[in-house]
Amino acid sequence: MKAVSYIGILATVCATTCAQAKYDNNKFQAEVIKGLDIISAQETYDDMPAVAPGELGAEVYEIEGAVQNNTMKLFIPTPMYVRMGAGLTLGGATDKAEYNGAEYESSGSYTVQIGLGWNLSSYVRAEADFQNSVLKFSDLDEFQATYHTVGGTLYFDLARRYVQTGDVTVRRKFVPFIGIGAAFGAYEFQGANGADGAVIAAPRATVGFNIMLNDLIGIDIAYQYQMMIGNGFGWGTSNNSTDNISNIMASVRANF
Repeated sequence: MKAVSYIGILATVCATTCAQAKYDNNKFQAEVIKGLDIISAQETYDDMPAVAPGELGAEVYEIEGAVQNNTMKLFIPTPMYVRMGAGLTLGGATDKAEYNGAEYESSGSYTVQIGLGWNLSSYVRAEADFQNSVLKFSDLDEFQATYHTVGGTLYFDLARRYVQTGDVTVRRKFVPFIGIGAAFGAYEFQGANGADGAVIAAPRATVGFNIMLNDLIGIDIAYQYQMMIGNGFGWGTSNNSTDNISNIMASVRANF
């Protein structure tokens, strides 16, 4: 008799639970249908009821209203980007060139750059780039140097570029970053007895910040340091040497 009683109690509990589950499921469907009817019946989101029918309905109305009123910005992360820009060479932070035993400071020098990058995560980026640098020097109007380098840099963003909460992803407008990399190429000092040859830029270090203008386009402002390992830095030099070049760079980054 006890076994029969236990079976009866278990059957009653199961029936009650199933009925409750069925009731909850029907209630869930009814709330969704009622919510859709209310949305279709209102001319504007301001006419929506302050209290939606059920917790699910309240959440739906809150998100719909935020999107409609442009208070929520949605962002879809992109896998790649291109970057183009230019920079000025900092004469005081760049080694001087030698000519006839005298030293001359860089003046009116600049660098142009184009790069292709990969967004590896919300913190890390990798980039391959080409840079063309023109160095001019004070009191040496007819003399200048050119550098052509191809390099790679690994960037670390110091704040997440985008933050994901559930199904909503929001981008950050201001992101500082640092980068470390290397490059190789050739240089030529144009003028009498100018040194030229192969050059390795290692390390190449960058520190700066990015400002996003919209979801796809932003501006990078950065300081770039390069230690150039080559065959002299000036005219009439032949010894292997390392020389330092510093630039302030501004570039446009377009994500795709």
